[in-house]
Amino acid sequence: MSAQALHQQTRRNFNRKRLMSFALPGLVLGYFAYIFMAFDMAGLGARVNLENARTLVSDAYSYKTHVTQDNRTGAVEIAIEGERKGAYAPGTAPGWVRLGETSEIDLGGGHVVTFGDRVTYDVPGYGLVMAEPGAGGVNASLPDGALPDFISLSKNRLMVKTDAGRLTVTRNRAEVFKYSLGWELFFFTLDSPYHGMSPGALFKAAVNGEAGAIWQGFVGNKMWRHGDVGWALLETVLMAFLGTCGAAIIALPLGFLAARNFTPLGGLRFAARRMFDFLRGVDGLIWTIVLSRAFGPGPLTGSLAILLTDTGSFGKMFSEALENVDARQVEGITSTGARPLQRYRFGVIVQITPVLLSQVLYYLESNTRSATIIGAITGGGIGLLLTQAINTQKDWEEVSYYIVLIILMVMLMDSVSGWLRRKLIKGNGGGH
Repeated sequence: MSAQALHQQTRRNFNRKRLMSFALPGLVLGYFAYIFMAFDMAGLGARVNLENARTLVSDAYSYKTHVTQDNRTGAVEIAIEGERKGAYAPGTAPGWVRLGETSEIDLGGGHVVTFGDRVTYDVPGYGLVMAEPGAGGVNASLPDGALPDFISLSKNRLMVKTDAGRLTVTRNRAEVFKYSLGWELFFFTLDSPYHGMSPGALFKAAVNGEAGAIWQGFVGNKMWRHGDVGWALLETVLMAFLGTCGAAIIALPLGFLAARNFTPLGGLRFAARRMFDFLRGVDGLIWTIVLSRAFGPGPLTGSLAILLTDTGSFGKMFSEALENVDARQVEGITSTGARPLQRYRFGVIVQITPVLLSQVLYYLESNTRSATIIGAITGGGIGLLLTQAINTQKDWEEVSYYIVLIILMVMLMDSVSGWLRRKLIKGNGGGH
């Protein structure tokens, strides 16, 4: 190549690199501009409701106690989260509620609500809010006549919302919400003889022969349903285990059909590979919906969905592992006079076992998470309970409980999977 041609070639390469240095950042900026417009990022601020987000987060680690007065009869009911299962017995109340002809509710910090023919709320720094419910609506009286931001008032409804709690008054009833930290009634419900016992007293009762009754009281908790939750977790793990192991058992012999060095017939290999593509090409959630229509809801349907998807994935991975086996090891086994099954067992399977076990254990761990979502669709496992709790839009502490259990379940499966991988593949249970 002449010096002139070399110079022209160098100049063209320089211009090409210069063009790319300008074009690539321009394409990236244009792409982000398109995302900004298509996803309406500018309107995100208008759609954000920080108050709802704050309420949701607080509901995750606290609980509400409802104190409700029937304005027609004057009867007062008190219940945790407003549920009948968490209701206080008639005539009983928590320490911050004083029942009587005029009931007094101390929300703390000087915030005091009284129930009776007239409902009042003494708000520190603002004054006394009064409301008289009747057939004509709610006749409210404010300290200075002005309507602050924390009070909502109409003809038929008064709502006062402060950091201490919330009061709502309508013609038919007056209700106070008081938030408290923790998951109330998590261990025992109000009707349990063990409710309110200290850990020392519970231990002493257990030593004295009441361990079974204490355990039954905890497992049979009507609010938190620990027994049902424990079974749902086990169901989720079994769903993942059955689907993953079933897929591995089916995919292994099919992998031989798709391996070039074990199946000389190209048409058979092509059919096996396309079947794998079809099975893994359809997402597990789609298989779940299809199978739930065919077989109905239940954990077995979820297991079948995992089995179908993973059969395609395992078949592809196993066939590729089989194509990379060392033929000399198979020839050595053959030279000993071994039969075909023995050649496969001692010359092939031993070579792909590390890959097989590693992938199966990884998918088992991954499918434990997937089984949660699949269970929400098929009506089984912890996913169903999580979906039910979310749909209620009120029991977010239960949502937190289920999420914590799911995270612990995944962590446990990860630890067990790692231990098995070291034990089975490396031949020891240590970390070396």
